[in-house]
Amino acid sequence: MAISMSTLTSSFASLSFSSQISQNPHSLSFPRSKPPRVVVATPRLAVVASAVAAPSAVDLETTNLKKYVKSRLPGGFAAQTIFGTGRRKCAIARVVLQEGTGKLIINYRDAKEYLQGNPLWLQYVKFPLAALGYESSYDVFVKAHGGGLSGQAQAISLGIARALLKVSESHRTPLRKEGLLTRDSRVVERKKVGLKKARKAPQFSKR
Repeated sequence: MAISMSTLTSSFASLSFSSQISQNPHSLSFPRSKPPRVVVATPRLAVVASAVAAPSAVDLETTNLKKYVKSRLPGGFAAQTIFGTGRRKCAIARVVLQEGTGKLIINYRDAKEYLQGNPLWLQYVKFPLAALGYESSYDVFVKAHGGGLSGQAQAISLGIARALLKVSESHRTPLRKEGLLTRDSRVVERKKVGLKKARKAPQFSKR
């Protein structure tokens, strides 16, 4: 059956295509919806930076002890009458005795704290008073410098013994009997040339 060209042209012209059809037939388009906006309220933090750090408990204790010592020793260590100076190795200790309850303060710190709780060093410090039975009769105030804690403890012992002589000359005999009035002159021997220490030699190698 023969179809004329005019019939086909009229049939195609009658068809109308929508302009909204996408040129890509395989792509699907969906309307995009904006997600809900979530607003999180963040509290404002007020940070106040202090220019000076808060003093620690140790600093407060040292400050209080310093005030206490100054109140007990008007005029300082040099103005006191019952005093004694002890030396051991490179350590020097200036000791002041006052009637009290047995407090022992070294460089504005408690003796047990200053000597790190070492029982031997504490025994050195307390022995002169214990030898005369004055453990709880006098307060001891000490300024020590130089050397180590062991040398300072022995220097304090000699200083306390010498200060007790200012209390009464009758204390000399019992203190001398215990050897507390003798200045220990022993010091570290100097290093020698060619040796590692005073007497230690390097290892000998024959070959």
